[in-house]
Amino acid sequence: MRSAETQARILIVDDEPQIIRVLRTSLSTQGYLVRTASNGVEALTIATEWQPNLVITDISMPQMNGVELCRDLRSHSQVPIIVLSVREQDRQKIEALDAGADDYVTKPFSIQELQARVRAQLRRQQAATPAPQQEIQAGDFLIQLAQHRVFVRGKEIHLTPKQFDILVYLAQHPGQMLTHRAILHAVWGTTADQPEYLRVNIGQLRKKIETSDEPRYILTEPWIGYRFRPTGDESY
Repeated sequence: MRSAETQARILIVDDEPQIIRVLRTSLSTQGYLVRTASNGVEALTIATEWQPNLVITDISMPQMNGVELCRDLRSHSQVPIIVLSVREQDRQKIEALDAGADDYVTKPFSIQELQARVRAQLRRQQAATPAPQQEIQAGDFLIQLAQHRVFVRGKEIHLTPKQFDILVYLAQHPGQMLTHRAILHAVWGTTADQPEYLRVNIGQLRKKIETSDEPRYILTEPWIGYRFRPTGDESY
């Protein structure tokens, strides 16, 4: 029986077919489930649908490079990211780490070294994974995740599935400034680029949870996104 670690899903992103072929073969033989992409745009689509446990990405790629991919993934996901770089890419390597990459391997590298770094990242992820959350209780809100029920100030309110997903994402990040793009990606997926979907649903959500025309819970950050205050005051 394979361990949970070796059943992990790994997404490899590189525009060099030879690198893709070598990594896919070496990781597959270790029991990992592997998918590949040749650029960051394709990788984001796969990551949304497949939810990998680890991403290995090159830095220099067409359409969307590794730094941009790290930044985009980090806007809505904590998946571990290992960056592949060459020695002359120190600046880009630092940018990738600043953008959210967890580790890097310099080309040319040994397969054994890469496999060791993969195991280390997966162990850290497994150790950091909390027990499945049953409910969110914050301020005036109680959200029962499995039952899809929401109570505000002790009164149950009924939300559409998208409104529920938006509220859950906001409640998971109380007090944080969340960009339009981050919320769209979290609720609709990375292919979503229609902010009006979000504005309409936020407006409908506010009508159901706010106590006045002046929002207390979901604050608008002009041109940027929204901030959730579960208590309705400035304590967040």
